[in-house]
Amino acid sequence: MSYWGAVLKRIFFWAYGRTTWQYDVLCLLILAFIFLTPKSWFQSGEPNGPTGHRTITRVVVMADEVGDAPDVRKLEGRLRTVVNRNVEILAVHPARDSRGKIIAYEIDIR
Repeated sequence: MSYWGAVLKRIFFWAYGRTTWQYDVLCLLILAFIFLTPKSWFQSGEPNGPTGHRTITRVVVMADEVGDAPDVRKLEGRLRTVVNRNVEILAVHPARDSRGKIIAYEIDIR
């Protein structure tokens, strides 16, 4: 194995001792990555920026609160008061128990 292959192998398997300068350099590289990496690299979903796009949020509402067939307009009004912002319902998914009875609704809002 060549010299550089051995060096890469030792770096990959973290084979340097704590008192070596190589260990210190590896630690500094890790810290630099942690503190200098832009937040945007780790964000997912749609941007919540000046274009007005908001991420999709899933809200769970118990079936006892809204009845068997929830009215979308009533749900939007109720969710506006709860989340304190204008909401748009994208989808309503019924959540059923083991017997098939609807126990809650999972609502996707934006």
